[in-house]
Amino acid sequence: MARIKPKQLLIQSKTKKAPSRISYSTIITWNLIVVLVVLSLYATYRHWHQRSAQDIEMDLHQAELAVRPDDSKMTSRPGYAVMNTGKGPITIEIYKDASADVVDRFSNLCKSNHFKGMPFRHIIKNFVIQGGDFDFDGAAQEWITKAKASGKNDLSPKHEAFMIGTAKNPNNKGFDLFITTAPIPDLNDKLVVFGRVIKGEDIVQEIEEVDTDEHYQPKTPIGIMNIILKQEP
Repeated sequence: MARIKPKQLLIQSKTKKAPSRISYSTIITWNLIVVLVVLSLYATYRHWHQRSAQDIEMDLHQAELAVRPDDSKMTSRPGYAVMNTGKGPITIEIYKDASADVVDRFSNLCKSNHFKGMPFRHIIKNFVIQGGDFDFDGAAQEWITKAKASGKNDLSPKHEAFMIGTAKNPNNKGFDLFITTAPIPDLNDKLVVFGRVIKGEDIVQEIEEVDTDEHYQPKTPIGIMNIILKQEP
């Protein structure tokens, strides 16, 4: 075998192609691609993680509302009402522990302007003012006429004046409102008390002074212009 001379080896080595080198721009490009992929995966992870947390929080909130339906109903009930009359406004505090059925019915009638133009049908001085859809009905008529005739207007520590109530057996087609102008001992036996006058007692007394006939009906018509529900007095 013939020996290759060193000079020929040098020539052959020069003629061999050097291995190709990766340019810096290619390295930078691939690094950027890797960074973008990582950032994209991270952003996707955060998006779904936050969405899952929000969904869980919403589900918990809905479950809490479902467990406490009575609390949401209580917060929606009005705390006060302003009864605008021909003599002026009367502010009523609606008791928080009053009958829910009575308060709801009263509120719905107020919202539908049911009380607009409703007259005060009977005014018994130092006793009670009655306004509503009925010209006395059943027990309310008997209670008022007998109490007035017997003069049983004794003071009672349990019931003060200026209470707001309605008949215990209301007619579903209407609503009666009673404003007491003196303490009445057996008030709860005849009425469902659901509030009291906190402002406008002088207006109640002005209405009480209106002239009436022998049936305690006002000689000059006077009534309720409207009733506005409020959350604050």
